[in-house]
Amino acid sequence: MPLVAIDGPAGSGKSTVARTVAGRLGAAYLDTGAMYRSVALAALERGVDPTDGEALAKLAGALDIEVGERVLVDGVDATTAIRGPAVTAVVSAVSAHPPVRAEMVRRQRRWAEARGGGVLEGRDIGSVVFPHADVKVFLTASEEERARRRQRDEDAPDVKAVAADISRRDTIDSTRAASPLRPADDAVVIDTTGRTVDEVVDEVLGLL
Repeated sequence: MPLVAIDGPAGSGKSTVARTVAGRLGAAYLDTGAMYRSVALAALERGVDPTDGEALAKLAGALDIEVGERVLVDGVDATTAIRGPAVTAVVSAVSAHPPVRAEMVRRQRRWAEARGGGVLEGRDIGSVVFPHADVKVFLTASEEERARRRQRDEDAPDVKAVAADISRRDTIDSTRAASPLRPADDAVVIDTTGRTVDEVVDEVLGLL
């Protein structure tokens, strides 16, 4: 089974494209962002400061996280909760801590090794987690397009507020010291603005 790394910022189409690529290949799929959101949710529920790297690292190491059709955190269905505004507001800060990232990367590598490959989407899959992936893609889109997609996905009333939040997360994710959001040197950058899912998926599969 090939190992496909699909990275990009919020609203670039990562999840939809990655799920469809995995479906076409008959491969396993992992949304790594859901793992970081799970840590953020647990931190909020347990009163752990999102800026306390040491406490977050301890929490991340102890959590039982299962990401599939549903997301389970310590056995509790958190599929909807991890997508809520409270988690979205802190997930970039939580995931910026190197020990948290190290723990999640270890789990992601173990996941792919157990399955002999798969399709993984996130922000550092091609650049850090799997630098030798068979295919490395970095998806992007215009700020306007990304904001519209997120507004639709989150059923948010104010596209300007969504755009501002995306810009804030982009800044945090791209400037963090550990595994910043950026294309791998050998990744193929695909602009998804104005393109259908099938067009983008066909291009990704063509790289195989």
